[in-house]
Amino acid sequence: MRHIACLIYPQVMSLDITGPLQVFASANEERARLGLPPAYALHLLGEQAGPVVTSAGFALHAEQAWAEVDPATLDTLLVPGGRGETALLDHQPLLQWLREAEPRVRRLGSVCSGALILAHAGLLDGHCATTHWADVAALKAFARVDVQGERLHTYSPQAPHLFTSAGVTAGIDLALALVEDDLGRPVALAVARRLVMFLKRPGDQAQFSAHLAPEASRAPRLSALLEWIPANLGQDLSLDTLADRACMAPRSLYRVFMAELGTTPARYVEQVRLESARALLHGGQASVQSVARLCGFGHPESLRRSFHKALGISPQDYAERFG
Repeated sequence: MRHIACLIYPQVMSLDITGPLQVFASANEERARLGLPPAYALHLLGEQAGPVVTSAGFALHAEQAWAEVDPATLDTLLVPGGRGETALLDHQPLLQWLREAEPRVRRLGSVCSGALILAHAGLLDGHCATTHWADVAALKAFARVDVQGERLHTYSPQAPHLFTSAGVTAGIDLALALVEDDLGRPVALAVARRLVMFLKRPGDQAQFSAHLAPEASRAPRLSALLEWIPANLGQDLSLDTLADRACMAPRSLYRVFMAELGTTPARYVEQVRLESARALLHGGQASVQSVARLCGFGHPESLRRSFHKALGISPQDYAERFG
């Protein structure tokens, strides 16, 4: 019996918990159909035993306080994300418990932005990691972490000890990978079929993320410019043009983009153009040639190169898959 524990805390993202744990529960059900005993026992650990209100407004029940649990009794420990994680980033008793648990559990990992909790505990130093696309920049603040923002998860059966997963439902992809490693491909495939999902989802999280303009509080000096860019994608959006629009010198604008968004103006514009192109293709609203013109790529070949670089597929393939 493998004991799978998941931390819970106020304002945690409920799907970060219930999604992966349902995969393990479904693996138990598949084994029961074969007359086999359950492979997993599932546990929720909180600051103390009792109800914990999630960001969805309903409560999950922590059966035990994490401080009372001997990590050596656990096979796998999951750290989910959610709005309430901010209060845990400097929660020294929890961070210390995670540090002590790390060498004693067989597997320790995160779902979604739970990677930030592991990073604050210093447990991702020297390792590759991913997180929700909206939190990649925050994770990159940890210089010793090899951040791989495009990936759905970083779990590898060859190095299973520490792992991370991307946004929300990527935790389900991760749990399927853990089940496949534990119980074999046939069981994992049966679970995927039962849950009506891919055993291994095609592509990466870049195919499913949305490039949203940052909140004004995050980029106060750029907020007006970032609102203007999506409405003017067909125009010349060179550094000089953007600098004139923002009433800054080009070098100053470049420095502000790097400081507030962690990227260059050119890369930001390309991302916005790419997301707009994806939205048009996703809705079947225009041909590839028209999308290239409307979104400022000019020629369909430029759009194709951008799609291949960011998503690993052509615009036509994307339109056929998601249109």
